[in-house]
Amino acid sequence: MNNNTKYVGLDVSKEEIAVAIAEEGRGKPRYFGMISHTPEAIRKLVKKLGKPENLKVCYEAGPTGYPLYRMFMSMGIECDVIAPSLIPQKPGERVKTDKRDAMSLAGLFRAGELTSIYVPSEENEALRDLVRAREDVKEDILRMKHRITKLLLRYGIRSPQKVGKNWSAKYREWIYTVKFEYRPVRIAFQEYLQTLHEAEQRLKRVEEEIQVEAENGVHAPIIQALQCLRGVATITATSLAAEIGSFGRFPTPKKIMAYLGLVPSESSSGVSRKQGEITKTGNVHARKLLIEAAWSYRLQPAVRDKLKKRQNGQPGAILDISWKAQTRLHKRFHRLMSRGKTSNKAVTAVARELAGFIWAIAKEVEENRPEKEAVLN
Repeated sequence: MNNNTKYVGLDVSKEEIAVAIAEEGRGKPRYFGMISHTPEAIRKLVKKLGKPENLKVCYEAGPTGYPLYRMFMSMGIECDVIAPSLIPQKPGERVKTDKRDAMSLAGLFRAGELTSIYVPSEENEALRDLVRAREDVKEDILRMKHRITKLLLRYGIRSPQKVGKNWSAKYREWIYTVKFEYRPVRIAFQEYLQTLHEAEQRLKRVEEEIQVEAENGVHAPIIQALQCLRGVATITATSLAAEIGSFGRFPTPKKIMAYLGLVPSESSSGVSRKQGEITKTGNVHARKLLIEAAWSYRLQPAVRDKLKKRQNGQPGAILDISWKAQTRLHKRFHRLMSRGKTSNKAVTAVARELAGFIWAIAKEVEENRPEKEAVLN
């Protein structure tokens, strides 16, 4: 009986899946064929390939998401979802087909040359979609505001100085008094304003749901603890918890800093060592959140008003981490500024260290959670 491991590469699209198999050893991967992207076809494929314990499957991360991964795992089959940007490419290769991609995946998977990504739980993925829906609505609002202001500019309409900055309360009162001579442009203007209003209502509803998840969701303990940090309120804390998922997969703070793309790039050879801009790899959503939060540390350390309210009832160990973050990161920011660094570079450096404090708080929560659950039970 042949118990050798089979390495299966899948090139997945919406309707079909190209399948290739690499047996143990150095033989060339063979193309199995094309199957339908349905649960029935996948189960039939598994039966043909052999015992689940002898199969290892991989496919590229993409728009089809993780249902395929979860299906294989439920069948007892080891499955990896591969980071597309880290797949080795042959220079000069210009032919790309589903068959070639599947065979390449199988061969590289057998050789251990592929980098797998973290697959979130279904609950975590649902929360991540909610916070990303908020990002999309924010982009829609900004885009609509730009369209309105550009329409006014084309017709030479400027807001009076007394209304202040664009989209302030007084500006909004003024903009509803704007009149146009021709009916077509009046209709266009009214539709823009109505679309903006609807988008702002959507944002309000999404943020209310995020607040519910922050208080009662699966990540609620970590979300509440992260809010003890300056610059990390409900939206930021929930978004970080959703984007990062399990903090336990990072054994050290440096690992999470690298995951967020906040470490310097490097080009070294021999005795020469040159560091450049941050790598900007990993999770772009979480990186943006950290950089926005890092701006708060340019201010003098203090615990007042909203921050004080957020810290109520939290353990002393977490409050100590929060205060240490304030004092250290404030000094870090102004030390870099005094050396002639730009504010953007200083904030990026602060964001990198802030990731370490976030890791420390999450670790504190995850270590103490089993004890709390035991007390409750």
